[in-house]
Amino acid sequence: LALLLGLPLALPAEPPSCAPLVPVTFDNATIPGLLGQWIYIAGASTYPPHLEELKEVKHAAFSFSPGSHEDELNVTEIMRLNETCVVRNTSKILVFWHNSTLAHVDDQVASMAKLIQSDKDLLILKHLNTSFPTLSLSARMPNVSKELLEDFKAHLHCLGFTEKDIFFTS
Repeated sequence: LALLLGLPLALPAEPPSCAPLVPVTFDNATIPGLLGQWIYIAGASTYPPHLEELKEVKHAAFSFSPGSHEDELNVTEIMRLNETCVVRNTSKILVFWHNSTLAHVDDQVASMAKLIQSDKDLLILKHLNTSFPTLSLSARMPNVSKELLEDFKAHLHCLGFTEKDIFFTS
């Protein structure tokens, strides 16, 4: 009898309900809303090259500015990878209006992503590689509220990531 009474306590708790990640449908306000400075906060990936970089990034800031076409943004990145400071201003973001997708192009390498609906001061990107889920979080300020961070972690959990899979900048 004691075993049966203890059974409900031994069963795993219900997993949190996984609301789908809702991509932003681009409109005339979307891209201007991305312009300016962003601070990289955290990310998770199963794609080996991204995973390696996530482990090395200690701090990262980047900014978007208008490119030479309405479908292009210039990117300036300042990162500390382990103990090395890196500044890059040679990459571009290409805007694909027809499917609301962004492509980061750097040295002929393109990484596609969808912008996920969230707070206007957050930048959540779901990278489009179906074999290797990747999600990243950036913000206008270096600190993110506990509630917004928990929402991001819940999205990661729904994609199959655990706490140890999330890499935060210092």
